[in-house]
Amino acid sequence: MSTDPLRTPQQRALAHVAGLSAGPPVDPALRVTLNFHPDRAAGGRPLLESLAESGVYLSQFVTGTSNGGLTAHPGGDRWRWESRIFDGAYDRAGAHERPVYGALNHHGRAVGAAPRFGSAHLRLAAHALERTTFCYPDSFLEPSDFGTAQRMGLVELALADRQDDLDDYIEAQVHGPVRLDRDVEALVLDPCYRGTAVEEAARRLPCPVEWHDGFRLTVEELRRHPGYRGPEFVELGARIAVGGRLDPGVVGAAAAAGGHDPQALKKVWHCLARFGAPAPARTPAQGRTAGAAS
Repeated sequence: MSTDPLRTPQQRALAHVAGLSAGPPVDPALRVTLNFHPDRAAGGRPLLESLAESGVYLSQFVTGTSNGGLTAHPGGDRWRWESRIFDGAYDRAGAHERPVYGALNHHGRAVGAAPRFGSAHLRLAAHALERTTFCYPDSFLEPSDFGTAQRMGLVELALADRQDDLDDYIEAQVHGPVRLDRDVEALVLDPCYRGTAVEEAARRLPCPVEWHDGFRLTVEELRRHPGYRGPEFVELGARIAVGGRLDPGVVGAAAAAGGHDPQALKKVWHCLARFGAPAPARTPAQGRTAGAAS
C-alpha cells in the first residue's frame, strides 16, 4: 500500500491506476457523465436542492445514497473495491476526499453513459478527464483492466465485448471535488420534468440545463420483456403506470410515495431505461445537441 506523505490520496490513486493502464490517450471529445435520478432525496432533502446549496456533487460515502448498491462504509464492498483498485490510497481518507462515480460516454449517448443509474446526468467538462481513472467492467466485478486519460485501451475492449445496453459502460472514478460551477458543462434532464419542482430546483444550479428526448415505455411494450428483470417487476411497472405509460417521473413518484420496495422499483427503472430509451443521438461534444439548452 502506498503511504507517500508528499502526495494526496487523489494523487496516489491516479498514479497507481496509471501504472496499471495501457493504450492510447482518450479521445478529448469524449465526456464523463454522472447519471442519477433527479427526483430522489439525499439526507432527507431533495437531491437537487442539496446540490444547489453545496455546489458540489458528493460521493456515496458522504450522502449514504446510491442508485446502485449501498456498500460505501468502512469494510463494505465499495470500501474494499476502492482499496484494491487504488492500492489503499483512500483507506485513511475522509469521506469527502473519496472519488465520485460516473462513466465515459464512449457511445455518445444523449442520455448519458450509464442510464441504468438514472435518467439525468451531469456532463463533465473536458478538464475532468485528467483527474479521472477508469475500469471495465464495473468495479463491483473486480476488473483487471484500467485506464486513464493518457492510457485508455478500455474503449476498444468495451466495444468488442457484447454486453446489454445497461451493462456496457466504462466506469469512471473522478478524483477531487466535482464543482458544478467549474467542472460541469450541463445538467441534462428528461423532458417529463419540464414545469415541475425538479426543473425549478435545476434552475438554481450554477450550470446550464439541457434536455434529452426522454424515456417512455408503454405497459404493452413492457409486457413483451418479462424475462429481462422478472415478471414480478413487469407487473409492478404495470401497476404504477399512469395512462398505460411509464416515464422517469412516474417511477420517481412511486419511490417518493413509499409502499414499494426500492430495489423492486430499481428493476422497473431498468426495464424503462432498457426498452424505453430515446433513439440514439450523439452528445454535443461529438457534433450534435442532446437537447436545447435553456
